[in-house]
Amino acid sequence: MRYVFTLTAKHKEANTTMSYIDTLKTINTTELKTQMLDAATDATDTYIRDVLKGEDAFACGFAWVNIYPKFKGNTKDGKAERKVIKELGFELDYTGKRFSLWNPSKSYFQNIDCKEAGARAAAKVLESVGFDAYANSRLD
Repeated sequence: MRYVFTLTAKHKEANTTMSYIDTLKTINTTELKTQMLDAATDATDTYIRDVLKGEDAFACGFAWVNIYPKFKGNTKDGKAERKVIKELGFELDYTGKRFSLWNPSKSYFQNIDCKEAGARAAAKVLESVGFDAYANSRLD
């Protein structure tokens, strides 16, 4: 008699979760932080050069990146995840549920669009390693 093992949705989710945690344990946070900030700076500088033509014009505002943790903070995996997030320079926001990094490009321009470009680039780098990262903004 031959048995065939098929993965249920629960098993598939567990495998995905394990690979995320394994990735977190092997991340070089210094290198990832550098990549994230460099991507944000490059995207912002490109927007300023190509679209704004070097002038600080149009609507002003703020942009930031949020990371939503996948695990509860009181679990072993949650503590490990939060440690990595904090090492990347993120701080717990006012909701107590997500972590934020404001103006990842460190741009002194007031234009919201160039700051959004930097936040989107930073979020994309974080998504590539498995984080639930999103760019956000608001007008001033």
